[in-house]
Amino acid sequence: MAYPFQLGLQDASSPIMEELTNFHDHTLMIVFLISSLVLYLISLMLTTKLIHTNTMDAQEVETIWTILPAIILILIALPSLRILYMMDEINNPVLTVKTMGHQWYWSYEYTDYEDLCFDSYMIPTNELKPGELRLLEVDNRIVLPMELPIRMLISSEDVLHSWAIPSLGLKTDAIPGRLNQATVTSNRPGVFYGQCSEICGSNHSFMPIVLEMIPLKLFENWSMSMTQ
Repeated sequence: MAYPFQLGLQDASSPIMEELTNFHDHTLMIVFLISSLVLYLISLMLTTKLIHTNTMDAQEVETIWTILPAIILILIALPSLRILYMMDEINNPVLTVKTMGHQWYWSYEYTDYEDLCFDSYMIPTNELKPGELRLLEVDNRIVLPMELPIRMLISSEDVLHSWAIPSLGLKTDAIPGRLNQATVTSNRPGVFYGQCSEICGSNHSFMPIVLEMIPLKLFENWSMSMTQ
């Protein structure tokens, strides 16, 4: 999760988030180079006393500053489209979890199990234990196996919500009457925090998401204990 005064992205915990972080750095470097070039040209025009009489009729310069931005846009668009298609791919998920947004809590249903479903509410501040995070802890965490593709089916029962976990590169809108899907995969075990990312009413800030990724063997033991 993020730490106080953090300026960059959270540490990537999924292949998609690693790709998004690399694309962010790639795009930021292009923006930095363009900004440096423009700043240099502006400072040069303000300080030089030389005047070129043919500046207003420079066909070569016009050709360059027309083609060069097009090339830069292609260098940004191609990796962006590649990641966009990667985020929509779902290849043989081993597990499907249905997520429903409510005002103001989340409901989870493991559709591959007969009776494994629960609601997830934020823990009030006055009930937090030492070390727990304010406005981020829930009474029932969603638990999933790590290093496996998992399909999340996301919808809502009342208003627009958004199921988002930044460190996994996930952000999918929960829309009433519509079923969106996303792929969840984690490279490592851990507890990942997120929040509703769509303004959904007065308690929008009080419906966090806590995802616990554990090895497959431990997940099997957890699912058996939940269904007994």
